[in-house]
This record gives sequence, structure tokens and C-alpha cells, in this order.
Amino acid sequence: MEIWVDADACPVVIKNILFRAAVRWKVKTTLVANQMLNVPSSIYIQSRQVPRGFDVADAYISQHASPGDLVITADIPLAAEVLEKGVQALNPRGELYCTDTIRERLAVRDLMETLRSAGIETGGPKAFDQADTRAFAGQLDKLLARYAKA
Repeated sequence: MEIWVDADACPVVIKNILFRAAVRWKVKTTLVANQMLNVPSSIYIQSRQVPRGFDVADAYISQHASPGDLVITADIPLAAEVLEKGVQALNPRGELYCTDTIRERLAVRDLMETLRSAGIETGGPKAFDQADTRAFAGQLDKLLARYAKA
């Protein structure tokens, strides 16, 4: 298993959880972004800078993630793409995406995007908080424990 992180918009607190988990569980973790990232010095943690551009980091992750890997992303189209490849996808808020609901999530996302482009104020996601951090840490721990048993 390898963890791939869509790091451009990933909250710092989630990156820190991932850094600790990578070392504790000895799991290769790669952060992908279109900017330079500071990551701890560890054989388990690396970063990849990709060129700026729409969905370039997503494309890199999708191309390199393999079945059994885990992708950390809030990007629903990327989650849908990797799920089709047999890769697990986890939202930074702790929601594990699944094939049963991803199409519905894509439809809602597309509807909201259409409304916003038509000038309709839709609001945004709720502020990231401690409950989100705890949910993410708990879900990540469950996934890594399951991986360690396999």
C-alpha cells in the first residue's frame, strides 16, 4: 500500500497526521502538489511537484496510484477515477468514498458547479474543525490497521 495525497488543498493538520502515520505504520506516503512542499525527512515520506495547471496533480495521482493504495483527496472526480481502478479514497474530513455513492456525489457536485456558474450563491463547505480532524485520524487508523493485518 502507498498513500497518495492531493496536497494542494489538503489542510496542514491532516498532512501532519499523515506524516506521523507514515512513519508509525511504515507506509510510503507521497504528497503531490503544483508547488514546493516542506515534508519531514523520512524514507516513508516524499513530495512530487507537478506543473501548474487544471487537474495536473489529480492526473499524476490517478496515473501512479495502484489497486490497494489509498488516495487522500477532497476532489470528487479524482475519487471517482481512482475508485474505478481499485484504489481507496478518503476525504480529509474522514469520509471514505465508496463506489455505491460516488456517482451521486459527482451529480451533486456538478449541479452545484452549474448553479455557481449561473451566478447563484450556493455557499461552501462548513469550516474544517476538530471533529473533522478526529474523524480523519480515526478512519486512517482503521484503514492502516486493516492493511497491516493483510
